[in-house]
Amino acid sequence: MGSNSSQPEPQPPPQVVHRFTPPPSLCFDEPWRRIDWGDKQSALQYVKDYNPPTEGQQIRILLHGPVGAGKSSFINSVQSVLQGRMCIKTLVSTSQSCFTKRYMTYEFEKKSLDSFYPFVINDMMGLKDGSFRNQRVHVKDIKRALKGHILDGYRFNPESKLSKEDPYYNPSPGVNDKVHVLVSVIDANTVSQLEDKVVKAIWAIREEASELGIPQVAIFTKIDELCPEIQKDVRNVYKSKILKKAMQRFSEEVGIPMNCIFAVWNYHEDISLSNDNDALILSALTSIMNAGGDFLNTVRE
Repeated sequence: MGSNSSQPEPQPPPQVVHRFTPPPSLCFDEPWRRIDWGDKQSALQYVKDYNPPTEGQQIRILLHGPVGAGKSSFINSVQSVLQGRMCIKTLVSTSQSCFTKRYMTYEFEKKSLDSFYPFVINDMMGLKDGSFRNQRVHVKDIKRALKGHILDGYRFNPESKLSKEDPYYNPSPGVNDKVHVLVSVIDANTVSQLEDKVVKAIWAIREEASELGIPQVAIFTKIDELCPEIQKDVRNVYKSKILKKAMQRFSEEVGIPMNCIFAVWNYHEDISLSNDNDALILSALTSIMNAGGDFLNTVRE
C-alpha cells in the first residue's frame, strides 16, 4: 500500500525588511562653544561701557583677507548692531571684484550721544592671487599700516610700497594711529579652496604683526551658506560639524588658534536686525576689543 504521508506545503519566501538609515547628523548633540543667545543686551552694554586702559585711547582694528570675504559687510554689521537699525557705513560689492580701493578708517558714533565708541576699524583692499604680483611690496605696506605710518585715503599699489615722501605717509604716528588688533576675515565656504599665494600672504602679514606683538584673530563669514543647519537656525552655529572642520583646517593652515576664530552672520540681504545674528557679531567684537585692550596694557607697562 502506498504511503498516506502528506507533502509539506510550500512556504512563502521570507520578507525582506528594508530599514531606513538616516544620514549622519551635521550637528553635534551639544555646542562646542557657548553663546548666551538670550542676553544680547548685556553684550551690547559691555561694548557701550568699554573704556581702553588709558583715557583718550582708541583701539585700532585692521581687517584684511581675500577679496569678497565680507570685510566691508562686517563694518556695516557692527554699525547696525550698535545703532539698533540697518546701516550702510561703507559700500559693499556684490561680486568677487575688490570694491575697497583705499585705506580707510571707520569710527562709530554712539547712539543719541555726541561721542564715539573707543575703537575704529580700518578696511583695505582684499587679497587675491594675481592682484598682488609683488607680494613683498604689499606686505611692506601692511607693516607700515600696522605701525601707523599710513594715512586715510592711501591707495595700495602692488608695484611699489608707500614712500616716506608720499603725502599719505605719517612720519610720527601716535599710539592711536597704530594697529592694536589684526583681524583676518574669511569666507567660510572658501577655506578648502584658498589660493596658495593668499595663504602665504596671510602668513606673511601675521608674521609682521607678531614681530610687533599685535594680537591676531579671524572672523568666518557667510556661515549660512556653509552649513544648511546654520541656515535653518543660526543657533546651530557652534554645533555645526562642517563649521568646526573648516575652522580647524584654517587654524592649521595659518596658525591662528581655534579660540581666536569667530563666526558671524553679516547683514547683507536683511532689512531688519536679528537678536541671534547680533549676538554673534557682539561676541566677535567684544573678543576683538578685549584683545586690543590687553595689547594696549602690555604697551603701557
